[in-house]
Amino acid sequence: MFAFFVFLNKIRQSENRKEGVTNLASQHIEHKLSLLPDLPGCYLMKDLNSKIIYVGKAKNLKNRVRSYFKSAHEGKTAHLVSEIVDFETIVTSSDKEAFLLEITLIQKHKPYYNIKLKQGTGYPYIKITNERDPKSEITSYIKKDGGYYFGPYPNVYAAQETLHFLQKVYPLRRCAGHLGRPCLYYHMGQCLGACFKEVPVEEYAKQIKKIKSFLNGNVAEVKRKLTTEMAKAAQELRFERAGEIRNQLHYIEVTVEKQKIISNDHTPRDIFNFYVDKGWMSIQIFFLRQTKLLKREKRLFALADDTDPIEEFSSFILQFYNQKNHVLPKEVLVPKGLENGTLGEILQVPVHTPSRGQKIALLDMAKENAQLVLEEKFRLLELDNRKTLGAQEELFAALGVPYGHTIEAFDHSHIQGTDPVSAMVVYTDGEPDKSHYRKFKLKGEYEHQQGADEAANTREVIRRRYTRLLKEHAEMPALILMDGGVIEVNAARDVLVNELGLDIPLAGMVKNNKHKTAELIFGEPLAVVQLDAKSQAFYLIQRIQEEVHRFAITFHRQSRSKNALSSKLESIKGIGPKTRTKLLKEFGSMKKIKEASVSDLQEAGLTLPQAQTIKLTL
Repeated sequence: MFAFFVFLNKIRQSENRKEGVTNLASQHIEHKLSLLPDLPGCYLMKDLNSKIIYVGKAKNLKNRVRSYFKSAHEGKTAHLVSEIVDFETIVTSSDKEAFLLEITLIQKHKPYYNIKLKQGTGYPYIKITNERDPKSEITSYIKKDGGYYFGPYPNVYAAQETLHFLQKVYPLRRCAGHLGRPCLYYHMGQCLGACFKEVPVEEYAKQIKKIKSFLNGNVAEVKRKLTTEMAKAAQELRFERAGEIRNQLHYIEVTVEKQKIISNDHTPRDIFNFYVDKGWMSIQIFFLRQTKLLKREKRLFALADDTDPIEEFSSFILQFYNQKNHVLPKEVLVPKGLENGTLGEILQVPVHTPSRGQKIALLDMAKENAQLVLEEKFRLLELDNRKTLGAQEELFAALGVPYGHTIEAFDHSHIQGTDPVSAMVVYTDGEPDKSHYRKFKLKGEYEHQQGADEAANTREVIRRRYTRLLKEHAEMPALILMDGGVIEVNAARDVLVNELGLDIPLAGMVKNNKHKTAELIFGEPLAVVQLDAKSQAFYLIQRIQEEVHRFAITFHRQSRSKNALSSKLESIKGIGPKTRTKLLKEFGSMKKIKEASVSDLQEAGLTLPQAQTIKLTL
């Protein structure tokens, strides 16, 4: 039976720890949700160990990420949300870039809850093969085979339709080749004729040049021709054909529009940019590998008043590559204002500042992300300040007492009057100060005291706490809070004023029938303090009440467990209080006492008969 209670106690402790982490995570997530931008990008969900468990993309990060925590879910999504403790975001310039970045992040981190995109790319490339008679095709893998690859394309169907368009407008080889006769595609104008003749290399090169130009975004002429053809088909009432051309235009736009996430070449690049505000520097580093944004790192640190941001940023880049696992790329991109030549000479790689095109767009995106990270930090600090120091100032103002830095709060715990304990938590400027928490085993100093006598328990703990502070000439708290109503507050006031002669503001935290914080009582006579239930002061009272209750309950469970062990030993004849104390101090649990040998028990200070009695009894 004892083992069962120990097991149950461990489960409760585990649940309490998990609940505590969850509550902290929830507050942190609530703050971060309020700071999300209305921009496209990717989000990375993290678990308790900061491991990325899910990667997603969104046209609007604010709406998408909030939906995880503000809506009801079932199945896999419900399990995912239950494990999320934190998240981070990466802003992109378009929904398409978010698609492409999502692919890379999933491939890199292989999150547990991402079912798709773990193998290959998940999204296709358009490839021109490296053969004597090349052809264009769809593939999901990049190989070092000398072929030309374009993509990846997030819209698979659009990529397929674009390939069909290219095969019609810029045909290469469509058949198996060397058939000895013209194939069907040749008759349809979609094959240059490798099936029955030798096609000149120059003719293929001419077509490939046009395809590469088209897939690199030079589609204006093609779109003009298609638009004209679509208008003509509509005028001739050939609406089905007009619809086909309209769809084709859409597929071209979706597939071929410029992408900043994908580079035009395979040069490994690192992109650095920064943002400075209010004495803080935020740095973003983008790592481009194999034409893709492989990963992102961020740094935040305070700047000294006399520090030049450019010099600090330059120094950071040099120190960055002196660290372990930071391999130099073939090129480093930085914003204007740096000594690129000096940096390049030290790093021994080219350091450039782009002025136009895809590279400057990536540099701008890095700066935008750096700015968002820093703004998020400032707003989180502001929210934390309002939640802590601001909340405490609001509380003292509502009570009408001068502001003080320290609040001490008390709660009792017992089961039907047995094993009564009290606990005290301390909040300094609105934040828990755990180094000053205290536990009290109630001794029953007052006459006729029972464990369930809340007034007697309050008198004992208040007397013990503040008598000690008086003897030590220690600083008194600015406010005392009792987890309870009129009985507890009056009992505490009686000891403070009539016995100890102390004048410390004292209030009671009253709960409703659902055991939730309902109101604060204060003054003489006691009256309800008018606090807005949505105010930061009220939220602070809730946090203090939940914390002191948690601390008291945890202490009580620990005390009960030790008492259960002690009572088991009490039933053994010849084992007195001093011997029980020796055993508890030496072994700490009934299991270890049971496992101990007779010689182990003797080494703990027991006589041979006592040790033998314990081994025979347990």
